[in-house]
Amino acid sequence: MELQRSEDQGLPERKGQKRKLEEEILEDREISLPTGDARRALLAEVTAQVTVLDSAFTWRESDRSAAKRATHVLAELAKNEEVVNVIVEGGAVPALVKHLQAPPCEDGDRSPKPFEHEVEKGSAFALGLLAVKPEHQQLIVDSGALSHLVNLLRRHKDSSISRAVISVIRRAADALTNLAHENSSIKTRVRMEGGIPPLVELLEFTDTKVQRAAAGALRTLAFKNDENKNQIVECNALPTLILMLRSEDAAIHYEAVGVIGNLVHSSPNIKKEVLAAGALQPVIGLLNSCCSESQREAALLLGQFAATDSDWKVHIVQRGAVQPLIEMLHSPDVQLKEMSTFALGRLAQDTHNQAGIAHSGGLVPLLKLLDSKNGSLQHNAAFALFGLADNEDNVSDFIRVGGVQRLQDGEFIVQATKDCVAKTLKRLEEKIHGRVLNHLLYLMRVAEKPVQRRVALALAYLCSPDDQRTIFIDNNGHILFPFLRLELLLGLLGSTSTKQQLDGAVALYKLSNKAMTLSPMDAAPPSPTPQVYLGEQYVNNATLSDVTFLVEGRRFYAHRICLLASSDAFRAMFDGGYREKDARDIEIPNIKWEVFELMMRFIYTGSVDVTLDIAQDLLRAADQYLLEGLKRLCEYTIAQDISLENVSSMYELSEAFHAISLRHTCILFILEHFDKLSARPGHLHLIQRIVPEIRNYFAKALTKPNPHKLRL
Repeated sequence: MELQRSEDQGLPERKGQKRKLEEEILEDREISLPTGDARRALLAEVTAQVTVLDSAFTWRESDRSAAKRATHVLAELAKNEEVVNVIVEGGAVPALVKHLQAPPCEDGDRSPKPFEHEVEKGSAFALGLLAVKPEHQQLIVDSGALSHLVNLLRRHKDSSISRAVISVIRRAADALTNLAHENSSIKTRVRMEGGIPPLVELLEFTDTKVQRAAAGALRTLAFKNDENKNQIVECNALPTLILMLRSEDAAIHYEAVGVIGNLVHSSPNIKKEVLAAGALQPVIGLLNSCCSESQREAALLLGQFAATDSDWKVHIVQRGAVQPLIEMLHSPDVQLKEMSTFALGRLAQDTHNQAGIAHSGGLVPLLKLLDSKNGSLQHNAAFALFGLADNEDNVSDFIRVGGVQRLQDGEFIVQATKDCVAKTLKRLEEKIHGRVLNHLLYLMRVAEKPVQRRVALALAYLCSPDDQRTIFIDNNGHILFPFLRLELLLGLLGSTSTKQQLDGAVALYKLSNKAMTLSPMDAAPPSPTPQVYLGEQYVNNATLSDVTFLVEGRRFYAHRICLLASSDAFRAMFDGGYREKDARDIEIPNIKWEVFELMMRFIYTGSVDVTLDIAQDLLRAADQYLLEGLKRLCEYTIAQDISLENVSSMYELSEAFHAISLRHTCILFILEHFDKLSARPGHLHLIQRIVPEIRNYFAKALTKPNPHKLRL
């Protein structure tokens, strides 16, 4: 049974830290789109700054100062995403790209330069902000920005490391991150421009902000781009990234785990290289990080590691991942819970891990997450529970904490989750035998009442028909007292809790279907002794008639021999000491002609079509004259008309005329439609009336042999 999710499913792209921070800024700022005069004023301002940039591409100090100020103004404007289009419309992109490089200088001129690196930094920053809008990414690249940005990554090699150099490198890396974000062609262009090797080198840069920026760019470039992934690995990035996982700086290990996550995503070979390089333990260590984002990324990465093979699933658990993953299930952070359930779900598909996860406290929080309104979180929890249900040692705990009821009662958002839950219940059902069943029966004897009820409810759903006798009946065929297991379910019907009443009713209905013994909807069973019928031609036929009945003033001709063979009532009438014994004409009061005629037709032929309009009167007559076969035919017809409105009166009818089959049908109808009946007045009185009969019904149903496997 394969429920394993593909690695591409549900794995979000890990955004670069820079882009993420800018998105948060934009979310917090009140944005208004400029219109009319305001827009014209803004466009004029942009045009003015572009003019400055176009005319100030020299090393003169005044030009450098003006260019620096212009890039700063454009960057400040670009922080408002709603005015980015106006900035681009004003021609800022080519001007900014031009200033990603230093102005030309005379050969051999090594004199100090004014605002060295500052203008390039401002241009890179502004372009990175403009690239937040995907529609401008390609324009920036087509304007030649990539080669200049890649060159800026190497600035530290051509000059001494200063604050300005550090800043320009960081802004260049951030700009590459935003340009390549969710743009596969630009990711490829960055690689072709030689951007990956310098980014990998910068992972070892002395400044942590540069490390973060380089890692953020690599993380974006690696996502869903196999060639980029391979080059990052070939550039020997893994050892440094794994060292970064152990950094005390949350921003460093967050970006590092993000890069590794994107490298291994859908890349089994790289995943093996990452594990071989020693990434597992530091990733597990991040589960205890104070940074929830790093925790989330680490949990997601462990889920990906767990898909490698069964051995790695075991290694992850052995190295201490389970407990922090379970603790994450209690977090208020929905995404953190989603990733921890994802990891636990993968780990739980290994037999060696299943009992450990459950006995470390994972079962109850996973069950609670089935109530989540987040479809992905709910599905991950269901998938983890599916794995845990595969281990016999977990089944009793599953049932003891009410897991079966949660699976049955849950409102699941997507069809895949519904299918997963159905397979989990089936998996539990297959394990209710042997030592598991013995343990559950032990709990029903010694556990507290709520646990006993949960076990009884679960067994009503999950036990096999062959085990029902073991569960509810003792070796002598008697219902067990005083610890009556069936009474646990019957007791729920009398609970003050509507939910418990419904649980009991549904469980009893399920149990009745599994019993498959009595069939109240069947017609009369065959007579134990062969019976000969006179036939249709003798019905109300005076030929050889030796008795006449007077019904509503009309004569009905009959034959004593046929009546004597039909029922004990007629035998007593004609062979006993009643006055009808020798009478030629016998008056039949209180029976309509058409009812009497149908009854006699059944006696003469053994069959009759019973319609609903006459069924109740015919039932009364059949009961009066002890015609069991005819009663069953009437009960069958009446049973087809049972509804929410009349089930109470139908039950009274079954009691009045000893109609056992109809009574059982009413009981099953009440149990099946308990939720709807509970909203009607008088339902409690009806339930109180039927409980004794339910007890009798199951005592008979669970002890009677069933050669034909008839369904209730």
